Amino acid sequence: MKANKGGIPTQVDATVNTISDDIAEGRYEKIYNEASDEWRRATTLEQSNETFKTLKTKLGNVKSRSFHSATEQHNTGEPLPGHSFIITYQTTFERGEGMETFTLVERDGRWQLARYFVNSNDLTQ
Repeated sequence: MKANKGGIPTQVDATVNTISDDIAEGRYEKIYNEASDEWRRATTLEQSNETFKTLKTKLGNVKSRSFHSATEQHNTGEPLPGHSFIITYQTTFERGEGMETFTLVERDGRWQLARYFVNSNDLTQ
């Protein structure tokens, strides 16, 4: 498995890029449908869509993103069994700044979104 400069496998990086493009283009249902079972157990389609809409309304699209950290895990139990990557970026949005965290899990040879979180003071205003 090839890795980029942050030690993130190319397939993981490509999945983050695809999810980012889907968020920017408002393809929230596609994100939900392609996400892991963990994502779909934690939220309904409507809740998932609303979360992305709120982020876009308050922060706008991503202007730039710089790699902050990546953690690779191999868990035998909960909360995320199996092979996973947690990748954090320092992100500049159109209307604010924040830390963006993608948690991806490997299922059947494919990387899927398990969690997505944005921590930004601009979300509370």
